[in-house]
Amino acid sequence: MDISTVSNQLVRKFASRVTMQAEDRAKIAALPFKVRTIEPSTYMLREGQHPTRCAFIVEGLAYRQKLTPNGEREIVSIIMPGEFVDLQNLFLEESDHDIQALTRLTLAEIPITALRELVATCPAAGQTLWVDALVEASIHREWLLNIGRRNARTRLAHLLCEFSVRFRTSAGDDMAYELPMTQEQLGDALGLTPVHVNRVLKSLEAAGLIARKKRQVSVIDWPGLRDTAEFNERYLHLNQTRI
Repeated sequence: MDISTVSNQLVRKFASRVTMQAEDRAKIAALPFKVRTIEPSTYMLREGQHPTRCAFIVEGLAYRQKLTPNGEREIVSIIMPGEFVDLQNLFLEESDHDIQALTRLTLAEIPITALRELVATCPAAGQTLWVDALVEASIHREWLLNIGRRNARTRLAHLLCEFSVRFRTSAGDDMAYELPMTQEQLGDALGLTPVHVNRVLKSLEAAGLIARKKRQVSVIDWPGLRDTAEFNERYLHLNQTRI
């Protein structure tokens, strides 16, 4: 991928949150970064590692996970194009979770020292990273509510609604998208077995709320899916994005 294209994406990312002056944009464009492509399931970061760089997703999807001592997994978030993978490691010295590629990924990796210098010399850039971290925390709270207090049908419908909104925000207005997760991965994000996930997907399809073709999901009845999910997009803080 062309370096200038990635640099422009980084500038647009920061400018999407706050008003940027020409000087601010120049500092962001001057960030040193390395473009890297990795394959699905590749570990980008493991719990206990001491990271030296932050990664910005140019293309593809990643996820965070926590493991129990006996190896059981909980997927705790999905990271999409235009998002930083590991902002917490900008100031925390040790990673407390794993990050894996969900799909094939193209990343722009930036040294932590360079991002720290940017934050110190460009308040607007620092504000952007603060907003990103706070939105991520808001999404974590909603996922905690989802898995703790909603039934299986509502949980899965809620995740499908979230994907629909986040994909539309980053990739247009189409209400159809490729579901990036296997049923096992969906179960690990929702605290369900793959069999239960399959059963709920079929029930949502039978109710006329969604249609599926292989991994593609089409939202047929958005109001109905939204009601089933008890979905309110407030927690995504889309009003924090400047178009």
